Amino acid sequence: MTGLAAVALAASIGAAAAQETAPPEWADHRWGAEDELGAANHMTAERVKLAAELVTDGKVYSLGMIVGSDTPAFPPRSLSVTVLQPGQNGNSGLGENKFTYNDDIFMGWLGIGPQIDGLGHAGVDHVYYGGRTYADFAPASGLSQLGLEKLPGLVGRGVMLDMAEYFGTDMVEEGTAYTAEDIKAAAEAQSVELREGDVVLFNSNWMDLLEGDNADPERFGAAEPGLGVSGAEYLAEIGVMAVGADTWGMEVVPAEVEGEAFRAHQILQPENGIYILENMDTRALAADDVHEFMFVLGQARVKGAVQMIINPIAIR
Repeated sequence: MTGLAAVALAASIGAAAAQETAPPEWADHRWGAEDELGAANHMTAERVKLAAELVTDGKVYSLGMIVGSDTPAFPPRSLSVTVLQPGQNGNSGLGENKFTYNDDIFMGWLGIGPQIDGLGHAGVDHVYYGGRTYADFAPASGLSQLGLEKLPGLVGRGVMLDMAEYFGTDMVEEGTAYTAEDIKAAAEAQSVELREGDVVLFNSNWMDLLEGDNADPERFGAAEPGLGVSGAEYLAEIGVMAVGADTWGMEVVPAEVEGEAFRAHQILQPENGIYILENMDTRALAADDVHEFMFVLGQARVKGAVQMIINPIAIR
């Protein structure tokens, strides 16, 4: 092989390798390659003040479901809590005033029960928000980028779409996908407009499966109604800040297309930097016919965390 031919071959191999490792088109987003906040950049002072104006009654709704060791969770996630009285066995506690106290040890996954998925959670073939690869930022010791400690919290206008009401049922069936047309029609029927920077929550009454005489936790965790692909694309087009639902995975399971897995997660997170909220108990909002409210979330800022157990608040 001549020297010129060898150079040409090397150049072609190098170009092919570069093409294989080039970031996908979706990795180039509006906030720049170094951004770690994604759609939380929509949380401007002006939008926060407008959200505060939605508070008219002062009623507070806790959106975080109660979670325990028996709560269905995406395998292999689990948790346990152990309560101890450290150093107090056989004595009356600390000091002459006999101060005693209980502490608890948490053992489990942070992505269980009511949770936020940070932008380091969902990827496409090991490529994540901003074109980061798994090797770039995700050592076992904790995320070096996109960790939830970077997120100051989420505050803004919340919108609840009652999909059970929209479909005319007590509880939306598993496998029901919320399409773009469904979302538009539900918003119109419930007299609410979706806007850039919103936190959009879906109510299906799926959590009814965890309570009462007819509770069916196995069914709860096996499948779910939820956001479909066109619905995710529509919400990303609007530019919402976060999307949540009263189900363990937020999006429809089984998937609309056989063989696909959590495609809506990919559209929202790596491709658009939108946060995901799962197991949000929206039933009280639905019962009071509340579709617009101030949304407040302050998650624990654990360094390097991918997900976090949360209890967001809706205030109307």
